[in-house]
Amino acid sequence: MAMWTRREWLGRTLGAGALLGLNPGILRALDGIEPGRRELITRAIPATGERIPIVGLGSSATFAQIAREEDREAIRGVLSALVEGGGTVFDTAPSYGASEEVAGSVAQALGIQEQLFWATKLNVARQGPADPEAARAQVETSFERIGKPVIDLIQVHNMGDPPVQLGILREYKQEGRIRYLGITTTFERQYDELIDVMRNEELDFIGTDYAVDNRFAEDVILPLAQDRGIGVLVYAPFGRTRLWNRVAGREVPEWAAEFGAHTWAQFFLKFIAAHPAVTAITPATSRPANMADNMGAAYGELPDAAMRRRMVELVDSLPTA
Repeated sequence: MAMWTRREWLGRTLGAGALLGLNPGILRALDGIEPGRRELITRAIPATGERIPIVGLGSSATFAQIAREEDREAIRGVLSALVEGGGTVFDTAPSYGASEEVAGSVAQALGIQEQLFWATKLNVARQGPADPEAARAQVETSFERIGKPVIDLIQVHNMGDPPVQLGILREYKQEGRIRYLGITTTFERQYDELIDVMRNEELDFIGTDYAVDNRFAEDVILPLAQDRGIGVLVYAPFGRTRLWNRVAGREVPEWAAEFGAHTWAQFFLKFIAAHPAVTAITPATSRPANMADNMGAAYGELPDAAMRRRMVELVDSLPTA
C-alpha cells in the first residue's frame, strides 16, 4: 500500500462509492497535525513487503456485543470510520460470536469487502486435538461469511493444535486461497509455546497482546519476530479496560502533543506503533467516534525511545485498579 495522504485516501474511497461522507471525528483527530505530516503510517509485512496501515479494528469485546445484537447500523458506522480514516485491517474470529458473519454482511453491503485486509482465525481444538475436517469446514464458513475468494490472513487461534491446524492453513495458502498465515495467543501460559512455534515454523504473522503497561512481548516475542521476519498484530492495546481505569479522570499530558497524541487512545496506540516489530494494532470498538479517535494515532509523529520511556514512567506511576 502506498503512503497516501488522508485526502488522497478519501478521494480514492469516495471515488469508488464505498463511503457515505467524511467522519467529523477523523477531521478532529487530524486538527493538531501539520498538513505536511498527515501521511498515513503504514508498516511492511515482512514476508512480502506489502504495506498496511498501522491502526486497524478488532471485533471482540464491545464489537462482538453489537454483532450479537445484530446492530448493523453501529457496525456500518464503525467499519465506515475505519475506512474513512485510512484503515484497512479488520481482525475477527469465528469464536467472536456473530462478529465475523455480521461484519462480513455489512462490509459487502457497503461494497468494501475487497478493500479490507481481512484477518480471521481457525481453532477447532479447544478440548483436544483438532479434527481436520472440522477445521476445513470452519475455514470454508469464514469464506462464506467474508465474501472474498481469497482471505488475506488466517491465524491459528490461541495455539490450537499447531501441527494440524497450521498444516491445513499451509494447504490453503499453497492453493492461493489465503495470502498469509500465522498463530495467536493473548494468554501468558501459552507464551512459551508461541515462542517455540515462532522458532520452528514458517509463519507470516503472529497475534499477541502488548500495551504500555504490558510489555512482556518486548523481552523475547517482538525481537524474535523481527529476527524471523514475522509480522505482528497487536491485540488488547488498552489492556481491555485496564488502562482506561488507570487514567480515569486524568488529562493527557501536554508533552504528548510533541508526537501528535491528543487523547489517551492515541497515547496508548502510538506507544505500541513506535515499536519497529509491530505491523498493525487492532483495538476493538463498537463506536464510530472511538474508531475515528483510534485512527488519529495512524498519523503524525511517533514517540522516540526517550519519549517511550517517559510514557512508561507516567503509566507505571499511576495506581492500578
